[in-house]
Amino acid sequence: MRIPFLSKIFQPRAGPTNNLWGSAYSFFFGSTTSGKTVNERTAMQTTAVYACVRILSETIASLPLHTYKNTVVGKEKAIDHPLYHLLHNEPNPEMTSFVFRETLMGHLLLWGNAYAQIIRDGRGKVVALYPLMPDKMVVDRTVSGELYFEYRKDTGTVILRKEEVLHIPGLGFDGLLGYSPIAMAKNAIGMAIATEEYGAKFFSNGANPGGVLEHPGVVKDPTRIRESWNAVYQGSGNAHRVAVLEEGMKFQPIGIPPEQAQFLETRKFQTEEICRIFRVPPHLVASLDRATFSNIENQSISFVIHTIRPWLVRLEQSINKALFTDVEKKVYFVSFIVDGLLRGDYASRMQGYSVGIQNGFLSPNDIRTLENMNLIPDEEGGNLYIVNGNMTKLKDTGAFSNRGGNQEMEGQKLE
Repeated sequence: MRIPFLSKIFQPRAGPTNNLWGSAYSFFFGSTTSGKTVNERTAMQTTAVYACVRILSETIASLPLHTYKNTVVGKEKAIDHPLYHLLHNEPNPEMTSFVFRETLMGHLLLWGNAYAQIIRDGRGKVVALYPLMPDKMVVDRTVSGELYFEYRKDTGTVILRKEEVLHIPGLGFDGLLGYSPIAMAKNAIGMAIATEEYGAKFFSNGANPGGVLEHPGVVKDPTRIRESWNAVYQGSGNAHRVAVLEEGMKFQPIGIPPEQAQFLETRKFQTEEICRIFRVPPHLVASLDRATFSNIENQSISFVIHTIRPWLVRLEQSINKALFTDVEKKVYFVSFIVDGLLRGDYASRMQGYSVGIQNGFLSPNDIRTLENMNLIPDEEGGNLYIVNGNMTKLKDTGAFSNRGGNQEMEGQKLE
């Protein structure tokens, strides 16, 4: 039910075109040119879609998420800020941070929007975050243009102010709501569903195409003959059974064999199409046709830069906007740590660390922090920044040898 006093405040504007329903693009879901119905649930039954959503959700959920404070020398972890514990450990008593972020990413990838209710105490401090289902959310404006969120549950409707909702929109056309990747690419996903169903039916029919039974005379009861034939020979469990034909009947197969219809190639291409929708390298969903040992590492780095990083920026900016007060925004911010995804192999990391030590921009403790090792005490040089002593300015090259030669000549003159 609507809250009476809020109903007076939040009056929706006249006309359906002003309604910004979270699933206003739901008309994009549904039937496709392949004849298959595509929505967020049927799409997840496609292995490629499930794999892409799982990869992106789990990768982002597994990254460390810290709250930082700007300082004179840079930044430092704001462990004492209430949001640090909520975002890093437990956003609410029922979820871990991993599950919470995985859920929000799943909503973003399937519906194009992610919502979480912000629970605050009497002083306005955030004490919990709970995810909300995007298909039950309606976004609208009051007469004065103020945004509000209407959450439609089975037990009634709840009105939430914009200060009470963390909204993370995906790619959209108005900057307020995102459009579902599933809905926008429903034909590609529908074709993937159709090819899967074709393959399943192909094997359910004994891995043979359909055909006709030819009879030299007139058949009095063709339905009985067809049913008796299917009862004995239809299905993969009855494949390769010897057929017994009576009264001069012949079996004439019809249809296009899968190899001629390029069935397997079509399925592979649809997997690549779905990977293209989510910008996921095919090798991450076990499509290794074009993957080699020399390019997988580069593809993985490109995945972090061009796929993961934009999602992280979207999440970070939405969290900063919704959870911090105007005063806090000048000092505090949240940030994901992606260094672990870009570490490379052990030999490459050690070579990079060596360059950092010799050129003075890394200390031993900087490196041990990156490698998750215990720090070395200051008195043992753990925080020293050193430079290779063999390095000198170009104009000073040879100065030492010239000085030595002059001293030798002066000694000869004294003698």
